[in-house]
Amino acid sequence: MKARPIQYVLLVAVAAVFLGPLYWLLSTAFKDPAQIYQWPPAWWPHFTWENFSLAWKAAPFDRFFLNSTIITVAGTALKVVNAVLTAYAFAYLRFPFKKILFFLVLGAMMVPGHVTLLPNYLTVASLGWINTYAGLIIPGIGSAFATFLMRQHFLTLPTEVTDAAAVDGAGHLRTLWRVVLPMSQPMLITVVVITAVEEWNNFVWPLIVTNTASMRTLPVGLLILKDEEGLAAWGTIMAGTLLVLAPMLLIFLIAQRYIVGGITQGALKG
Repeated sequence: MKARPIQYVLLVAVAAVFLGPLYWLLSTAFKDPAQIYQWPPAWWPHFTWENFSLAWKAAPFDRFFLNSTIITVAGTALKVVNAVLTAYAFAYLRFPFKKILFFLVLGAMMVPGHVTLLPNYLTVASLGWINTYAGLIIPGIGSAFATFLMRQHFLTLPTEVTDAAAVDGAGHLRTLWRVVLPMSQPMLITVVVITAVEEWNNFVWPLIVTNTASMRTLPVGLLILKDEEGLAAWGTIMAGTLLVLAPMLLIFLIAQRYIVGGITQGALKG
């Protein structure tokens, strides 16, 4: 019991380390220029909306938002479907070199993404997909991490249920859709959210494979906003950053209980 106050103090300290920069971003987005450069720092803003208006006008954020939404929705859907089908095959089907192929999937998780940038770019360029949604989405539809999470979770499900579905004459797709996925909702939501955040925040690939403002995404749009406004307009830059951050932060807050349940379900069964 005596250690509990110390635990609370440590938790508050750790929370401050993580939430402090987020609060500073949020407050700066609502500050006027005089408050931003005030010393000592002003921790409570005057709540002006001018920074958001300036950010929206300084760069075509409406187009950036549309592009990011299309890429995130389509990319997440394709990546999750691919991961679910692959994970089901590794968990329930028998085929030659199954373990070797799964070890190759695990090996793909250890390869830095930047290693594949040049081969992917050359492939996309040869297909004429530069500056297109196909070029932005298709090269990233495979996810070793999502496949690993789903496969490990499928292995924890009771085999009696899938065996009963097979006895009833259900094929693999029907078993997956009617039996396995309903039992895997927390993990599935976890994979969807993690994948969506990854797609939404992707910066390097959209920067490389697009060359016009009409195809840029929100993270790249922040770079354009910074170049437009320079280092002086931090209120405008922070307002633009908040516009990029807010949708994924909202989704995470809504789905956090599923994420915790999905991660704790997943595991170590091999």
